[in-house]
Amino acid sequence: MRELTVPAMVTAPATGGLADTVFEHAARVPDHPVLARKEHRDGESVWREVTAAEFARQVTAVAKGLLAEGIRFGDRVAIMSRTRYEWTLLDFALWTIGVQSVPVYPTSSAEQVGWILRDAEVTAAIVEHEGHAMTVGSVVGQLPKLRRLWQLDADAEARLSAAGAHIEDEVVHRHQLAITPETVATIIYTSGTTGRPKGCVITHANFMAEVDNIVAQFEPVFRKRAGDQASLLLFLPLAHVFGRMVEVAAVRGKVTLAHQPEMAAETLLPDLASFRPTFVLAVPHLFEKIFRAARRKAEAEGTLGPFDKAVEVAVRYAEAREERSFGTGPGPSAALRLRHRFFDRLVYARFRAAMGGRCRYAMSGGSALERRLGLFFDGAGMRIFEGYGLTETTAAAVANPPERPRFGTVGRPVPGTSVRIAEDGEIWLRGDQVFGGYHGDPEATRSVLRDGWLATGDLGSLDGDGYLSITGRKKEILVTAGGKSVSPLALEERVRAHPLVAQCVALGDDRPYVAALVTLDPDAVSHWLMMREKPELGASDLVRDPDLEAEIRRAVVAANTQVSQAESIRTFRILAARFTEEQGLLTPSLKLKRRAIERAYATEIDALYQG
Repeated sequence: MRELTVPAMVTAPATGGLADTVFEHAARVPDHPVLARKEHRDGESVWREVTAAEFARQVTAVAKGLLAEGIRFGDRVAIMSRTRYEWTLLDFALWTIGVQSVPVYPTSSAEQVGWILRDAEVTAAIVEHEGHAMTVGSVVGQLPKLRRLWQLDADAEARLSAAGAHIEDEVVHRHQLAITPETVATIIYTSGTTGRPKGCVITHANFMAEVDNIVAQFEPVFRKRAGDQASLLLFLPLAHVFGRMVEVAAVRGKVTLAHQPEMAAETLLPDLASFRPTFVLAVPHLFEKIFRAARRKAEAEGTLGPFDKAVEVAVRYAEAREERSFGTGPGPSAALRLRHRFFDRLVYARFRAAMGGRCRYAMSGGSALERRLGLFFDGAGMRIFEGYGLTETTAAAVANPPERPRFGTVGRPVPGTSVRIAEDGEIWLRGDQVFGGYHGDPEATRSVLRDGWLATGDLGSLDGDGYLSITGRKKEILVTAGGKSVSPLALEERVRAHPLVAQCVALGDDRPYVAALVTLDPDAVSHWLMMREKPELGASDLVRDPDLEAEIRRAVVAANTQVSQAESIRTFRILAARFTEEQGLLTPSLKLKRRAIERAYATEIDALYQG
């Protein structure tokens, strides 16, 4: 199959904007808990529900404050913060009065902040804390249009509400009436693995086309069950389009939305336990960490054998259900169902408990989720929907349908979207969620928009049922000195499947063969050393440990069995430290910056090709 179109389930509104939903909910279901806000009482943290009516009042109050402080229709305001309640409040307050939000990653350097705020010509910025304020202050000389700066940790919400107290609500609603679907909602700068970030101009119509069809297709996920209000704990960055899309979908779909600014297990897991969401969204790395931590614990407790049997049963159970849904099998046998029920009490319930106990669904994006891992979580009672999209498509353009996922693929086009595989294997996308272009960069816009299609730069294939698989990225194809083209993605993901491996970068452009740099998962390595009664080793000694090298070699050999000899990894180097965003080696969405890695480790790479 080379092309597939899935008809829209929801017709895009002809009038209005994103903030209309806030006031419609307040009028129709004023007591519905649209959000939950974490508060501290008597030394304890508690979740307080925020009703539709209360949220509408807060949005109006902040919108009035913005107007009182000189922010006007069509202005651009930057938000630099971690994921927290105020971000969603500010988004809808800005959209209520026709202002364009410009998200900035909270980890951005002064140079990155300066570039984004200058390129977007922002008139104001809202930052989380004093450190962010100082970052903006260090480049303020480059920002002639910047007139206002507010700080969330210095009561920005209260200050804005107080500043606009004298303005009538009607003033805000007059601004709201001026907004059309074609009004620009936000400019999101791509993190980019190469070059300067480009500002994707996304309209209210783009968001509505995206989220309304997602909500319609994923109705089982957003549905309220008896005594079980659908809820979402959002902990991915709201500076990323994936987080923003789900934020808007939750509000429009009346899902109770809560925020958590930290993805570290010690802070995230307690909030999952206390909030008990029915739905989460995450990157594959989180699911890998949860699974690997559970397996290490089982090994430490001497129950690795039963654990691995439970994993195998879950995978076989989910696979049998998948085959039944596609008409290629009868489903789980009676014996398999019996074994599944047995392990559900002993093993799978623990995984669900780690996610709060009520979590039935998750959405994964940003990178590939290994098929076997997806099958395991499905068999354990939490279905993960893998999807695919870009900032330019307002997040997901393709997603696994809730009733019939095909694990190991990113799914079918979301309703209202077309997918085409070009002659060279590039994925092209079309739909009302596709952006109109890059801010102030018509040349870059022309390079990706072609007769209504977005050329993504990613490579993929559609199977006979219309499910898309990602096979690589055009710019990242390695061409060895012998002329062999190699897509590094599949190789890297297979090496990363080993529990000890954190990251893998395949090399070989204009080189005689493929090599790799490998980094280690520190938690997994500590556990591995303990189980083998080896002493804790320093980083330099660890990477030279022959037993560890043998483990990584097994991972490389396993990956090589899936490719031809010319494409296989011939040699590798274990590095003492992982690639990090702070080093400039990862994007904020944790994608590898290959060229930066090659520059930073040029000496180590050259050594792989000597002799």
